[in-house]
Amino acid sequence: MTTYTNPRPIYESLTQASERTGLSVSTLRRRIADGSLEAFRNGPRLIRVRPADVDRLMRPIPTG
Repeated sequence: MTTYTNPRPIYESLTQASERTGLSVSTLRRRIADGSLEAFRNGPRLIRVRPADVDRLMRPIPTG
C-alpha cells in the first residue's frame, strides 16, 4: 500500500473561484496579470488557481 505524505493540491477554475467569492472572472484575470494571484495553465486554454490563493485576495477592512 502506498502512503502519501503530501496531499494532492486542489485547484479550481476561474468560474468556480468567481462563484465562490463573488469576484468577477475579469477581476481574477486582472489579478493574475498584475501578479497578485498565482495561476497555473495546462494547455493553451485551461487556467486553474488554488482556492487558498484566491482567499488571500480578500482582506478585512480595518475599523476604527
